Amino acid sequence: MTPRETTVVIDKLVKRFGDFVAVDDVSLTVKRGEIFGFLGPNGAGKSTTIRILCALLAPTSGSANVAGYDVARQPEAVKTSIGYMSQKFSLYDDLTVEENIDFFSGVYGVPRDKREARKSYALGMAGLTDKAGTVTHLLSGGWKQRLALGCAILHEPPVIFLDEPTSGVDPVARRSFWDLINDLSHAGHTVFVTTHYMEEAEYCHRLALMYRGRVIALGTPHDLRQNLATPDLPEPSMEDVFVSMIEREEREAAA
Repeated sequence: MTPRETTVVIDKLVKRFGDFVAVDDVSLTVKRGEIFGFLGPNGAGKSTTIRILCALLAPTSGSANVAGYDVARQPEAVKTSIGYMSQKFSLYDDLTVEENIDFFSGVYGVPRDKREARKSYALGMAGLTDKAGTVTHLLSGGWKQRLALGCAILHEPPVIFLDEPTSGVDPVARRSFWDLINDLSHAGHTVFVTTHYMEEAEYCHRLALMYRGRVIALGTPHDLRQNLATPDLPEPSMEDVFVSMIEREEREAAA
């Protein structure tokens, strides 16, 4: 793979639920190794788009290609090529750290001769080597978060989807978790992140701001902030960008 290889391509994607349009004509591309952020209020279409890209929902129209596979025509191939982590972590609290990793190694089809090596990698990456025998429900939210990420990448997926992964954990744990995300990016994994935290948006290489199912802004955090800069607001924050774009959409809808 070349460093700039495209790993996700979305073209005029639409998802309808009856008369409600959850995803409205979304098009974008994401490169290998890119950290791509989805930002937007609840109900904006972020999670629906992620579910389509994970081949959990079929698009109404348009297309999406993930890791070389069409989500509508090759859903099983897509599912084996991605890692997914939700804000609920999807761990088994009554199992130990090591037992969770063993379980997910089987779920993700990691070859038996590679499981010990992948387990060691996941434990080391997450900083959990000395906690391998700890029952998961005894872990703090930050440690559970690291374990969930370790389980999601056991099968070395080229694309990783993190849906509100830092919800409910403290700021120190959030920043530490983003260090892990950066490490994955440097290793060539493409990482999709949905977040409500404005400071986390700054950690992404590029952002898509979604509202009412549409992408209303797309670019690097720096470019999005600079596009909003004025003499009265020379250094806008991502929160300023977020509020300004939403207010603009509301004004246009009212007009």
